[in-house]
Amino acid sequence: MQPNFRIRPAVATDLPVLRGLIEASVRQLQADDYTTSQRESALATVFGVDTQLVTDGTYLVVEHCPSESPASPTIVACGGWSKRKTLYGADQWTDRHDDLLDPTRDAAKIRAFFIHPDWARRGIGTLLLEACESAARSAGFSRFEMGATLTGAKLFRERGYRPVRNLEVPLNNGESLPIIQMEKQA
Repeated sequence: MQPNFRIRPAVATDLPVLRGLIEASVRQLQADDYTTSQRESALATVFGVDTQLVTDGTYLVVEHCPSESPASPTIVACGGWSKRKTLYGADQWTDRHDDLLDPTRDAAKIRAFFIHPDWARRGIGTLLLEACESAARSAGFSRFEMGATLTGAKLFRERGYRPVRNLEVPLNNGESLPIIQMEKQA
């Protein structure tokens, strides 16, 4: 892991910080791939925190811990993996499937990756992805899949994920959000 960063499970007291981080990430980092209308509607419809992942202990945060500084750690990224069937979507998403997966035949879901814009393009997403894949492998999974945003798909392709199919996520404003279902063998 890079110096001055640590990864830990998210806890309920992190939720306000995570919500702000997710909003900043979506509004700034996804601007090249989605319209303002798509981003804002996605924040209301599908993007956000899935507290089931927090409860399961599978949603992680990356903290920057300044060396030799009294400053408190700062959460700079979040993302997780799931042993449940839901492919994407936060608490407000209506198409949720919280049934447990069978690691011997199902793929673990890689979920809800967001990097704060001030910390983008520093390898933090890769660190987080490696931690999620390692934890899912430890839980017995040998495959991973995700519903990647057009923005995130660039990183995931570099990390060995292959597109399976294009999806259109319906948004509450009548538009849709194109994403890519991707998968990888462990």
